[in-house]
Amino acid sequence: MASALAAKMGFNSLLRKQARNFRVRICTMESEEEFNCEVKWKGKDLFDLVCRSLGLWETWFFGLQYTIKDTVAWLKMEKKILDQEVPNEEPITFFFLVKFYPENIEEELVQEITQRLFFLQVKKKILEEEIHCPPEASVLLASYAVHAKYGDYDPNVHEPGFLAEEELLPKRVINLYQMTAEMWEERITVCYAEHRGRTRDEAEMEYLKIAQDLDMYGINYFLIRNKKGTGLLLGVDALGLHIYEPENKLTPKCSFPWNEIRNISYSDKEFTIKPVGKKSNTFKFISSRLRVNKLILQLCIGNHDLFMRRRQVDSLEIQQLKAQAKKERARKQAEWQRLQREKKLRKEAERARAEMERKLIQLQEEAHMANEALLRSEQTADLLAEKAQIAEEEAKLLAQKAAEVETEMQRIKVTAMRGQEERRLMEQKMLEAEMRALKESEESERRTKEAEQLKQDLQEARESERRARNKLLEITSKAINASPVLPSDSIPPDLSYSRENLSFDFKDTDMKRLSMEIEKEKVEYMEKSKHLQEQLNELKTEIESLKLKERETPLDIIHNQNTEQGTSKQSNFKKLTLQSTKTKVAFFEEL
Repeated sequence: MASALAAKMGFNSLLRKQARNFRVRICTMESEEEFNCEVKWKGKDLFDLVCRSLGLWETWFFGLQYTIKDTVAWLKMEKKILDQEVPNEEPITFFFLVKFYPENIEEELVQEITQRLFFLQVKKKILEEEIHCPPEASVLLASYAVHAKYGDYDPNVHEPGFLAEEELLPKRVINLYQMTAEMWEERITVCYAEHRGRTRDEAEMEYLKIAQDLDMYGINYFLIRNKKGTGLLLGVDALGLHIYEPENKLTPKCSFPWNEIRNISYSDKEFTIKPVGKKSNTFKFISSRLRVNKLILQLCIGNHDLFMRRRQVDSLEIQQLKAQAKKERARKQAEWQRLQREKKLRKEAERARAEMERKLIQLQEEAHMANEALLRSEQTADLLAEKAQIAEEEAKLLAQKAAEVETEMQRIKVTAMRGQEERRLMEQKMLEAEMRALKESEESERRTKEAEQLKQDLQEARESERRARNKLLEITSKAINASPVLPSDSIPPDLSYSRENLSFDFKDTDMKRLSMEIEKEKVEYMEKSKHLQEQLNELKTEIESLKLKERETPLDIIHNQNTEQGTSKQSNFKKLTLQSTKTKVAFFEEL
């Protein structure tokens, strides 16, 4: 059955070679795309086509990866695609990935697209735990990843819960602490808020600068055995070859820098490495299969070539590429600064507009209140005028009654002489008439005083009405005069903002200034490294009390021990490179 399947696969491969074209699917970290390829194409033809479609110049870091028989392989550049052990499928799937890592990511990566692809791939490896990352570094890296996606932190936009759907931390880190998703988001957001003012490119670069110091960053691991049959791990990276114990991928037992290696070869499953120096002992190891040896050799040759090229003067092409990239970064930085200024001016204009609207609303409210007061004054004045008129009429009526009473009293006096009885009765009536006249006179005086008081109230009401009208006129004139006029130089583009004064000159600096800038950058880098370490220690202290010790993985325990001993990736590599090659070979064979 196996032979029949192999025969069928061979027949399908033969049919594909006889065709004129075949299709391939290229998967990058962001997208997928299909291409038509000619049967005669070599790996380099397809690789160059993919790089051109991406606009990528720094091609030496990348390769086309595929999987065959559960083993990772890279497409060879100088060999025809269909002559290689590529998957027997249509379309053939390749993954465009980072194959070789730089020693110093900030100095070597030039293009924005190169940095972007590195960022996405390293982020994926950390989240999938192919690269071990301590919890405090995971939180800081997550904050830079959030900044790269969302830009500057804005509390009005980035409200609690905005990271609920984001995958930002390795599951190992989440399970290691008694912390809810909201608590993790709060920690990440605190760090995120501190990155204000950085562009997306700067946030991605800060992410990569932290990630490159992780112990497993940029290392390809392979299971090997030494002459004694001891199972070990071989690590291949930009600096050289490293030997690890299987349970400890963080701390190598010995290392061979590329400048100490003269020759690398393999025969079947046996791999031979010859150090520099005729008297130096060669050391050999055995891999699991021949295909793995081919992969190891590919990675060794590529990393060694890049190691040597870094120590030579850049070619003219690379110098031009770096100069162009530097100019492009300066242009983008200037554009970003311009946008930041416009954003600031827009906010100031919006604040001024809001303040103007607030004052206008306040003046409108005051005018409304003044109108209501005027209306009430007018109503009060009308009411008082009506009451005064009624009181005046009542006073006239009382005066008329008093006159009638006086006339009646005179008539009674004339007839009082008719008799004693009549006189007595007349006197009594006169007394009563006098009392009534007195009462009527008092009531008349009271009504007269009330009429005078109502007239006085009417005058006061009219005075209040006059003051209310003046107040309304004053408020109206104040609203007109208080309308702010924004200067044209403080208004963003959609508010008639002028760009005539924005110009940027790019000039070459002399070597002395350049060296001063380099020295300044070194000092700043040391300060940033110190600040970064302090930030990581602070994060570690904040969450340490919530750690569940029993959930620590072996790599977590090893990392903690290395931290307590002050051992880092760089210090350990320097220590191991100081050993003699003979000592390292002997140590490897005795493991």
